[in-house]
Amino acid sequence: MTAVLAIEGLTVRLPPGADRECAVAGVGLSVAANETLCVVGESGSGKTVVAQSVMGLLPPRQLEIVAGGVALLGEDLRAASPARLRALRGARMAMIFQEPMTALNPVMSIGRQIEEALRAHTRMPAPRRAARVLATMREVDLPEPERLRGAYPHQLSGGQRQRVTIAMALALEPALLIADEPTTALDVTTQARILALIKRLQRERGMAVLFITHDFGVVAEIADRVAVMRAGEIVEAGPAERVLSAPRHAYTRRLMAAVPSLRPPAREPRGGAAAALEIRGLSKTWPGGGWLRRRRAVRAAHDVSFMLRRGETLGLVGESGSGKTTVARCALRLVEPTAGAVLLGGADLARLRRRALRPHRRRIQIVFQDPYRSLNPRRPVGESIVEGPVNYGVTLEEARRRAAALLELVGLDPAAAGRYPHEFSGGQRQRICIARALAMEPEVLVADEPVSALDVSVQAQVLALLDRVRARFDLAMLFITHDLRVAAQVCDRVAVMYRGEIVETGATAALFAAPRHEYTKRLFAAVPGRDRDFAGAAG
Repeated sequence: MTAVLAIEGLTVRLPPGADRECAVAGVGLSVAANETLCVVGESGSGKTVVAQSVMGLLPPRQLEIVAGGVALLGEDLRAASPARLRALRGARMAMIFQEPMTALNPVMSIGRQIEEALRAHTRMPAPRRAARVLATMREVDLPEPERLRGAYPHQLSGGQRQRVTIAMALALEPALLIADEPTTALDVTTQARILALIKRLQRERGMAVLFITHDFGVVAEIADRVAVMRAGEIVEAGPAERVLSAPRHAYTRRLMAAVPSLRPPAREPRGGAAAALEIRGLSKTWPGGGWLRRRRAVRAAHDVSFMLRRGETLGLVGESGSGKTTVARCALRLVEPTAGAVLLGGADLARLRRRALRPHRRRIQIVFQDPYRSLNPRRPVGESIVEGPVNYGVTLEEARRRAAALLELVGLDPAAAGRYPHEFSGGQRQRICIARALAMEPEVLVADEPVSALDVSVQAQVLALLDRVRARFDLAMLFITHDLRVAAQVCDRVAVMYRGEIVETGATAALFAAPRHEYTKRLFAAVPGRDRDFAGAAG
């Protein structure tokens, strides 16, 4: 089988002072037409560096190819001039990036952004370009392409934005498609549709697909072959079925063992515990109107009710846009609920004025999805941890003592308090955010997708940490996630949200064993690799 992409002995050197000499060392792999090769590994393993090396997108003066070869359809890409690489990008090879919002221009309509590749690489007249843009949008199943092509990225959902980036990549029908974690932050149903879309377009066009991921469920769904990377080297490679059913390398087995199971473990019921947070009839409607054009009012949450007890974890699950985060932000009074009650102890937070609300804020804290955006990049992390307690009257000395103890609790050296956010990994930053929330000694902790962007091994560590601090401090935890595997492992009860309403709720084990609502059944059916026991295969 002729290789569309062939990489031999690729070695990419890191700058002096890095944690290792090479980002990629002696990597060799190939991808044939109509084949999908999944490259799997933790953050920092070198997966994205391989993709950037192929596309000619390595950051100058930071990463440098010092050995090896990269060939696309037999053409040596290392010998290609910058002008030739620009000609090949889009036309013969294309890349889908992990975060579509950063890959798209926020001030250009999506139609113009898809058309950009056609203008750059062809002499197609404007009417044909416009027709091609619409045809490509239809191919990736974007709704109402005639209307949507004039929309801007912020007006689209996450799944729609990712479809736009796929349309941009496929506009010129490349021979090689590189997909770099394209479904990491998407909910399971959107993820399933994106994976099915890539597979369908591959079949229709005979593309070679290099798919970078840390999600073994995704690997099980789409891979023909798998290459596992660790610290810049490929430690195991082979047909997908063989690697997934009988991994040979200890690192592969460790990664697979960290994949959360869809079978919930036995958890002690918390029925007798006191109520920590109660939501009654909560609704949030975003008003319509607007200056330049009329917008319809959006009902983000409607008549949502649940109770959360001390020491209990309640999972809110559902697709993006189902209202999960809106409910959490209303509970925290980060947004104003339209109706309903938020009872924290004896206080209804929904009705309190701002001044009266302040004493209660420390009692309910949140850990956000993106820890890097949650921390001030200009302040040492220790200052971020002590800020809240000091604002509530704790002495600076006591706050620093508490911060050191909490850093140790979350598995970090207390001396790390003097370092800045960019000096930590993603998993470490999330641990710091957990420490910051705990510094306020809250009664309720809201965790909003806290592990969605983390590797499976780091994810497992953070989930174990959250479960440990919940038990130690008898916290009530509202855990928001679109990942049913994660919900299975950490939640005592689960509430399923759909279009702003809770459509089903129950004990996690019972709900996972026999979901009743059609939407819940659809969520379970969309989980990638749902029929595989990755931990069992890892031994």
